[in-house]
Amino acid sequence: MNLLPSEDQLELVSAAVDFISTRMPIEDIRRRAREESSVERSVWAEGAELGLLTLGLDEGHGGSGRPLDDEVLLFAALAEHLATGPFLASTLATRVSAAHGDQDLTDRIGSGDAMVGLGELRGDGAVDQDGFKGSFDLLDCVGVSHVLLVAQQGAALVEISEFPDVTPLTSMDPGTRLATSTVASGRVQHWLSAQTDPIWLRAMVLTAAGLSGLAEATLRLSTEHAKTRIQFGRPIGVNQAIKHACADMAVAADAALSQTLFAAVSLQSGRSDALFQILSAKSVAARAAVGNAASSIQVHGGMGYTYEHNAHLYLKRAHVLTHLFDEPADVLAELLEQGAPQ
Repeated sequence: MNLLPSEDQLELVSAAVDFISTRMPIEDIRRRAREESSVERSVWAEGAELGLLTLGLDEGHGGSGRPLDDEVLLFAALAEHLATGPFLASTLATRVSAAHGDQDLTDRIGSGDAMVGLGELRGDGAVDQDGFKGSFDLLDCVGVSHVLLVAQQGAALVEISEFPDVTPLTSMDPGTRLATSTVASGRVQHWLSAQTDPIWLRAMVLTAAGLSGLAEATLRLSTEHAKTRIQFGRPIGVNQAIKHACADMAVAADAALSQTLFAAVSLQSGRSDALFQILSAKSVAARAAVGNAASSIQVHGGMGYTYEHNAHLYLKRAHVLTHLFDEPADVLAELLEQGAPQ
């Protein structure tokens, strides 16, 4: 199986990177840190116009109909450049609304006219086709019309008005907006069963893709610094402590993306061990993202610990993505329960 990206995929990633670099530069994270939203609506609409939210959506619903591994490469590129905004929730939400034949909402989300944030159940509660209840963390839900709730048995698309007393919280990641709300009894607008479309599995794969992108970004940041930082007349990269750290980061980043791509192919092709591969991808990519980001701060020395340097932004984003859809310990426990594929 060839997991190397094709020419079409490289062109896709290049177009996405060009947009993110020019319209969503990393500097905007600090510039907008105290603003209500992390992304400008006009910029969000531009990204949607490029098809960043509908890459994997069927052409009959206004998407590009590209395979999941294409979406993996896109989400890795988005994370690598610390793109802000609810890309993941909005992308998955188009599949939920399209499955219900709500073409108007699908078009609004896909065009960027409507935004969809992500809701994560914390503690006791329930999410199913009959409704939802419990305490929820709301990620990037400022200015959204809907919230996506993802459970293993299915995904719910909910109007933002169903969440009472939304309380903003301080997020460790300045590029992610965080709030909380407790719901006694909420109404689900659209429910998509996992048997029809396994949104939870797709969410895990695309989250692993984002973590893989972060691992690659911090590797690149570290190797460039190791080559250009001169101490005692030599680049610091000649020292074993730096050299070995960068080599370990390279191995971790490569393993994360390779496993995530294989997980995407496994899900799309209906392999019997797809769940095992997806859980493996989330676990491997999470360890790579957090580990590489922490090592990058070490490689950069004193400057790596400053707020002005970008190193901490990658570490904070890695921690946010690591805790989405399943806690790291739960992912590992489920992976162990699966056992090695035959």
